[in-house]
Amino acid sequence: MSLRLGEIAPDFKAKTSMGEISFHEYLGNSWGVLFSHPGDYTPVCTTELGKTASLSEEFKKRDVKVIALSVDDVESHQGWIKDINETQNVEVNFPLIADENKDISEAYGMIHPEASETSTVRSLFIIGPDKKVKLMITYPASTGRNFEEILRVIDSLQLTAKYSVSTPADWKEGEDVVISPAIKNEDIPSRFPKGHKEIKSYLRMTPQPNH
Repeated sequence: MSLRLGEIAPDFKAKTSMGEISFHEYLGNSWGVLFSHPGDYTPVCTTELGKTASLSEEFKKRDVKVIALSVDDVESHQGWIKDINETQNVEVNFPLIADENKDISEAYGMIHPEASETSTVRSLFIIGPDKKVKLMITYPASTGRNFEEILRVIDSLQLTAKYSVSTPADWKEGEDVVISPAIKNEDIPSRFPKGHKEIKSYLRMTPQPNH
């Protein structure tokens, strides 16, 4: 059975470029991003890990721990990290999991046999402090991820976890949000003192509560 939103992210122990870890213990009470790569020393993956490292402060201020995975071994990871640091002008400061036996890849559904029987596709999972899967995105091996979108989604997930709101299409930090349909009109002033705009009875907008 494949992993679904809202389920507990499978825990695991693994060797990484920064030593052995226990996944849930590594995350602690933080949010987490786990993402897979088709292989070491591949061009698109090199740019992705470089981009992730360059955004380390953005992940840190959102209390997000990042961890990557491929089916190559730790020695391969260590050599590849040197290339990433050199070519992308960064310092990779997060672990790369060595999933040589593919146990983690299988548990998370990262192997798509019709795409490749041996390597992982570009899967990404956002995991909440409760260890539940909040988002899953899968890209083909040929397409690099948009990390600005990943940060945007994290902002939305963290906001909507605290307030009874949703974020509309193309929403960005600081923009208006949608009031949950479960909130009655008479309760809006006390819940959202910044005011609101009723476009339709089911579409009510309010300024971002924590901005």
